[in-house]
Amino acid sequence: MGQTKCNVLSIAPDGPAIVRVNLFVRSIATISDIKMEYSVQLTFREQWLDERLKFNDFGGRIKYLTLTEANRVWMPDLFFSNEKEGHFHNIIMPNVYIRIFPYGSVLYSIRISLTLSCPMNLKLYPLDRQVCSLRMASYGWTTDDLVFLWKEGDPVQVVKNLHLPRFTLEKFLTDYCNSKTNTGEYSCLKVDLLFKREFSYYLIQIYIPCCMLVIVSWVSFWLDQGAVPARVSLGVTTLLTMATQTSGINASLPPVSYTKAIDVWTGVCLTFVFGALLEFALVNYASRSDMHRENMKKQRQRQCELEHAASMDATSDLMDTDSNATFAMKPLVRHPGEPMSLDKVRQCEIHMQPDRPNCCRSWLSKFPTRSKRIDVISRITFPLVFALFNVIYWSTYLFREDGEES
Repeated sequence: MGQTKCNVLSIAPDGPAIVRVNLFVRSIATISDIKMEYSVQLTFREQWLDERLKFNDFGGRIKYLTLTEANRVWMPDLFFSNEKEGHFHNIIMPNVYIRIFPYGSVLYSIRISLTLSCPMNLKLYPLDRQVCSLRMASYGWTTDDLVFLWKEGDPVQVVKNLHLPRFTLEKFLTDYCNSKTNTGEYSCLKVDLLFKREFSYYLIQIYIPCCMLVIVSWVSFWLDQGAVPARVSLGVTTLLTMATQTSGINASLPPVSYTKAIDVWTGVCLTFVFGALLEFALVNYASRSDMHRENMKKQRQRQCELEHAASMDATSDLMDTDSNATFAMKPLVRHPGEPMSLDKVRQCEIHMQPDRPNCCRSWLSKFPTRSKRIDVISRITFPLVFALFNVIYWSTYLFREDGEES
């Protein structure tokens, strides 16, 4: 006897065929940021009523019939709209079965592995949450002929103790996503999986090493300003290490057009390391300027001493040659343009009002050279500014994460 293949849609008199769907998520293998995709293995089930398949159960002795070939009965033309790759499992036998019940109900179950696209918003990376969808729709039958509905009561199940390396599955939501095209409206189901990124990995691998590199660059402020090789090698080494760390982070992410949270962190840390290197260049320039100023001061002092000695010699010679000469008395009133004597200047300074004490100025007066002052100011300024940046950074992105979640 020949076998009949039922490939015609059975439509109920009062409306379209209803197909109820439920899923069992067995595992989620990988979630790729750079490819924006994730891999999932699931057991897919759908159930519908086909009155042409009714049979006699012989008084309840036959519960159902089992088939392993899907082409024996009519099947809904469901497809995964955001699928990139997918395959069935055939080890040891094909992981698929079809159960036909006496009243014509058909249950189709199959185990499949899928790689699905997951567009991600990485503005808060790595403090972000991502929503990855699983979409199922009818390919050829419109809603006038075929409608997909979620099975009532827990339509999506997830295996217990689901472990992901860098994410945590917080929750999942079921919804409908019917689409309208030029050829009609098509039924669609979707599951939204909400993943939270595990921050501890990035704290250990990115944030703490970057903080350590920035702090190591500050060691240059405590070295002697004359230790040029040590300070230059320290600044260049930390700068190159920070640049390598930044390039390694960007290599594991897609090239997006917006600024990510990790870009702000690495950019500011790189700026602090580069600023420490520029600070040494400024200190070196100020040190050479201080040396030049000190040499000019010593030269002027030596010249004044020579002029003073020469004037003293001339005065003594004059007194020896003409001891009986009369000297004219200097006027009490100083004419304009006439320089004041040193005694009068000192007398004026005594009557001048003293300046008010300034704590910062008095503290900086302990360091006579400008180069030393720059180092001392940098020891305080750099840590304070970096601590202020940390407060702004963590408060901004943590609160923004909570706001976007709500």
